[in-house]
Amino acid sequence: MDRTLILMLALAPAGAAHARDVTLTPLGEARLRYEAVDQEGLAANTEALTLRVRAGVEARAGRLSALVEGQGNFAIAGDHFDGLHGPAARPLIADPDSIALARAQVRYATPGFAVTAGRQRLAFDDERFVGSVGFRQNGQSFDAVRAEATPLKGVKADLAYAWSVRTIWGIDGAGARQQAVSGDNLFANLGVATPAGKLSAFAYLVDQDEAAVQGFRLSSQSYGVRLDGAQPIGKAKIAYQFSHARQSDWHRNPNDYAADYWLADVSVDFGGPRVGVGYEILGADKGVALTSFQTPLATGFKFQGWADKFLTTPPDGVRDLYASAGWGWKAIGPLKGVTLLAVYHAYRSDRASRSYGDEIDLLASAKLGKLTASARYAHYTARGFATDTDKYWLQLDWTL
Repeated sequence: MDRTLILMLALAPAGAAHARDVTLTPLGEARLRYEAVDQEGLAANTEALTLRVRAGVEARAGRLSALVEGQGNFAIAGDHFDGLHGPAARPLIADPDSIALARAQVRYATPGFAVTAGRQRLAFDDERFVGSVGFRQNGQSFDAVRAEATPLKGVKADLAYAWSVRTIWGIDGAGARQQAVSGDNLFANLGVATPAGKLSAFAYLVDQDEAAVQGFRLSSQSYGVRLDGAQPIGKAKIAYQFSHARQSDWHRNPNDYAADYWLADVSVDFGGPRVGVGYEILGADKGVALTSFQTPLATGFKFQGWADKFLTTPPDGVRDLYASAGWGWKAIGPLKGVTLLAVYHAYRSDRASRSYGDEIDLLASAKLGKLTASARYAHYTARGFATDTDKYWLQLDWTL
């Protein structure tokens, strides 16, 4: 955090010149969540009722802004294993108690350029490589400098350097589940608007420079391209994503490997009913642990099912063929944004093409004023990898 404070102090004199024009915006949100897990092979089921609270303030003066936000997560009830405390013979619910500084950043922005320095959340594209892990109560943030430039209409360059990753394990994190992981991380994304959608080229260099974190074996360099677009078809709208990347070892990683990533995702919204299909591959190399395509900084809950069986890619990689169906309503009485969704996943290994298992995920959500309520369910059936698992969530989100 020393580098963060230095950068913030360096920009402070410029902010003083605009002190008379400072506007303050309070920040606040809360999340109450009940989570239960039934996992075959463990002695007992587990459940947890946790409350996350975030509060802060943003000050703006002309082109400068400064933001500070604190965060606390507290277990209200339940006897669960949070990854650091509790009975390890029970399933993991990765939301340990924590009180921490979530964000502390200074930002300078013009219409075509912005730079943000300090502790911040980073999210690139769909968060498959770099994200904020927003589903977990503690989330993930970065001590970083980020520059965003739009030199031409429809062209955006996005570059970030992060020297510390503040993990979901909170202030008590230790060992392989550290509070923060240091390293020289470089993230670059160049996007161009085309008639088919946003075409991006990216480079994500992940430096997990801590021996306790898999012996440096999560350090990697990934280079790829991505197309993200949508088109109207009559009264319907089709959205699509296509991506490819090549990953290899980087920095102090003792493994020598190379693996590929592929994504094809298409969905159609008929103005109520919605359907989609996709195929995602995190490839394998030698079949040795951590020589398959890894994404340790991703928002992993968004991908390959909510049962979280593939947050670390197996040695033989993983192929995920999935299909979704749902319905959305803009309003039903006082409820807004009502959503019903079902997703089916069929998992196989990339190397040797073995069946891993399949999964069904269900979601219902709706908004009422500043409250959002949601219920989720995930059922994973093992057919060669991991164990049968059921997960349940009931959640209330409030935002100021």
